[in-house]
Amino acid sequence: MFFLGAAFAQERFIAEYRIGAKDLLEISVFGLSELNTRVRVSENGKITLPLIGEVEVEGLTKSELEKKLVQLLEEKYLQNPQVTVFIVEYQSKKVFLIGAVGKPGPYELLGRQTLLKLIGQAGGLTAEAGDEIIIMRQLPDGANSSLKISVEDLLLKGDPSLDIPLQPDDVISIPVDKIVQVYVTGQVRSPGALNVKKSNIPTLLRAIAQAGGFSDRGSKRGVIIKRIDESGKEIKIQVDVGDIIKGKRKDIQLKENDVVIVPEKFL
Repeated sequence: MFFLGAAFAQERFIAEYRIGAKDLLEISVFGLSELNTRVRVSENGKITLPLIGEVEVEGLTKSELEKKLVQLLEEKYLQNPQVTVFIVEYQSKKVFLIGAVGKPGPYELLGRQTLLKLIGQAGGLTAEAGDEIIIMRQLPDGANSSLKISVEDLLLKGDPSLDIPLQPDDVISIPVDKIVQVYVTGQVRSPGALNVKKSNIPTLLRAIAQAGGFSDRGSKRGVIIKRIDESGKEIKIQVDVGDIIKGKRKDIQLKENDVVIVPEKFL
C-alpha cells in the first residue's frame, strides 16, 4: 500500500483508465471535421469511424488510442494530425461502497462517476462516519494503491481536486467512528452525557466546557474522574482544574464512559 497526493492521484486515475465495451468516446481531429464524432464501443471492443473504418480500442488508455488514431490518419490522410479523445461515459462496471453511508453496497459505474456523486447516491455519510475516506484500487501491474481523503476537505472545504473519478472495482471505505459517551455531572451548567466520536473524545477541560462550564457554585478544585480500568475495577482521579487552566499541569484525556464529577464550592 502507498499513498498518493490527491491532485496527482486524480490525473493518474484518469490516465490509467482502459477503454472497454459500452464506453462512449468523443473523438476530435483538428482540420478533419468528418472525424469529429461520438461513438460507443461495441461489445467486441471496437469502434467504426468515417474514413478509417473499424478500429480495435478495448484495453487502450486515452493516450494510447490517440496515438493509434494519429498513426492510422498519417498512413492515409494527414501529416501530423492532432487527435483528442475524451471518454464521455465509462463502461458499466461496479464499485463497492462500504462503511458509514446511508446505503452501502455495490454500485453500477454508469457514466463518469465521481466520489461525491457516489456518496450522494448512497444517501450521504452517517453521523458515525470517520474523518477519512479510503479508496482502494488495483493497478494494471497488480499492485494495490490506497488513497486517503479528508472528509472535511472534500465536503466542508469543497476541494475539487479530491472529487476523484472512480474506476471499475474500486473499493471505497468510509470507516465507522463509533459514537461513545462521557458523563459530566455535578456543578456544571448542563450536566449529562456527552455523545462524542471515539476518535475525538474530549479532554477534561473540553468536556466541562461542552457541559456549559462551571456553574456559579462549581469548584475547580477536587474535580473527580471516575473510570473503569481494564480489570473492571473503578478508579478515581482527583484533579485541580485550576492548575490546568493556569498551565501548571497538562489537561487529562478522557476515555469512553468516564464520569466527571464537579463538586460544589465550600463557602
